[in-house]
Amino acid sequence: MKPLALSRPVRGTSLIEVLVTMVILAFGLIGIAAFQSKAQVGTIESFQRAQAVVLLQDMQQRIEGHSANAGDYVSSTVYGTGDGLPDDCSAYADGSAARDLCEWSRALKGAAEVKNSAKLGTMANPRGCIEELQAPDPSDGVCRQGIYRITIAWQGQHETVAPALSCGQGLYGADTYRRAIATRVAIGLPSCH
Repeated sequence: MKPLALSRPVRGTSLIEVLVTMVILAFGLIGIAAFQSKAQVGTIESFQRAQAVVLLQDMQQRIEGHSANAGDYVSSTVYGTGDGLPDDCSAYADGSAARDLCEWSRALKGAAEVKNSAKLGTMANPRGCIEELQAPDPSDGVCRQGIYRITIAWQGQHETVAPALSCGQGLYGADTYRRAIATRVAIGLPSCH
């Protein structure tokens, strides 16, 4: 008996195998591109949060540095984007709350980093608020410290849960794009025993 021989030897790959490989590769590249896009958004969000923390600490130190006049920092004004404060704060007295608030507003607007007259050094549409949560009361028997909340809000890159803090509420379209972080400052009363 004679062994069976193949009529033609198999050479190379078929067109179908090449097409299947290309489709799998295309889906893989699309997945990598989507991941890269998400990572970029995460990086931007992280940068903005870090900038907000720096600006929170700046105002906290300003209030603590002028603790006797901490109430002067409280305002219904939302500082930063659209607040109308000038770029030049020299009209305000050095060491005053008004000067500190003007300089903080400039920092919120990104004045620390400028390129071709565009302010680039901060978050998207940043705003800052300072509220009095508890008024100081030095009277005998009460001796209650002042508690203030500093909040910074900005516009995020994607929707998420709306923050409970009210600073900047309604100023970013859908509130789910608003980001906000806050810190509290407690100012003690040295005259209390």
